[in-house]
Amino acid sequence: MKLYRRYILYISICLGLLISPFCSGSAEAKDFVVVIDPGHGGHDPGAVGKISKEKNINLNVALKLGKQIKKNCPDVKVIYTRDRDIFIPLDRRAEIANNAKADLFISIHTNALAKNRTAKGASTWTLGLAKSDANLEVAKRENAVILYESDYKTRYAGFNPNSAESYIIFEFMQDKYMSQSVHLASLVQKHFRQTCKRTDRGVHQAGFLVLKASAMPSILVELGFISTPEEERYLNTEAGTTSLANGIFRAFLTYKREQEIRLNGSSNTILPEDVPEPVQEEGNAATATPEKKNAPQAESNQAAQRPQRSENAAVSQTEQSGIVFKIQILTSSRPLAKNDKRLKGLKDVDYYKEGGIYKYTYGASPDYNKVLRSKRSITDKFKDAFIIAFKNGEKINVNTAISEFKKNRNK
Repeated sequence: MKLYRRYILYISICLGLLISPFCSGSAEAKDFVVVIDPGHGGHDPGAVGKISKEKNINLNVALKLGKQIKKNCPDVKVIYTRDRDIFIPLDRRAEIANNAKADLFISIHTNALAKNRTAKGASTWTLGLAKSDANLEVAKRENAVILYESDYKTRYAGFNPNSAESYIIFEFMQDKYMSQSVHLASLVQKHFRQTCKRTDRGVHQAGFLVLKASAMPSILVELGFISTPEEERYLNTEAGTTSLANGIFRAFLTYKREQEIRLNGSSNTILPEDVPEPVQEEGNAATATPEKKNAPQAESNQAAQRPQRSENAAVSQTEQSGIVFKIQILTSSRPLAKNDKRLKGLKDVDYYKEGGIYKYTYGASPDYNKVLRSKRSITDKFKDAFIIAFKNGEKINVNTAISEFKKNRNK
């Protein structure tokens, strides 16, 4: 009897090991889940132009984006909040993403201006407090969709999309996915600019209810201005919508690859082309996330590894004791050769690794003003370059470093 019990116990343990996630041979990796949200729909047309409605443009681009992802990424599960012309309540859109335990939420919209004003270009938005009246107006327009819901006062706790006072709630929000969202938004804008040749209107923050309710990195894309005749025509062409979907798709691929490298040390995601990653200037309210005291750090904000010197780089000063300022010029998923054209002839180039990404820098000095002058001298080559700082070989907040530099200079 004892032998029988031991046999049963042995079989139970083996079965447990077979179904355990630690048994790599029997457990498949979780799919990467992306939820694509075509804004508006059904009896909510969104912004209306002379020849089209926003809801149809959004859906067209969203379906093309999803099709590209499905075709090229078998390990990605694509979920649409809507795949036809129907109305979906705003909170239901975020609920779909949350229930799917999505890794990304991409909401697609089309911009508009009132009173026959015109503008051109695409922008990408993340959750946050609007820093200008113009940003607030964009959020008001997109949030006004809740007015199509008969019980919106109950469902959204008395939120009034047309009242500036209602947006105060976003001032005190702490979004742990903010850093990842801003990074993805920056990638989208890079590809709108470089791949789609669109006017780059930048990365912005505002209080979007659909982003507030989503529990994952989330962005809202404004494809262009339906209120501008030239833009509206572009947004209704096959070439235009295909190009925009392709731009978002390339940004998605880059983001996914970076996350896989960060989490697993490697990635099977293949990028269509290897191009330098423009980086956003820290502290720029239009493109970066303002720091909040005691705000939880996003998952992607890992501590940078100590800077490493490439055999192709000039002697680095980053490992000096004390504070050293450098200029970050581009990033790459792999080391660059000395004569790589993306370095544009610069000689005093170094790199450090952060989150599995090689981040290339130019120059190094404890004198902030000297580095600032160097940055201005390469603006024509690297318009998105920005200054970073290290202390005793560890990356630190550049504003903290500048304050310390000023304090030491005044001694």
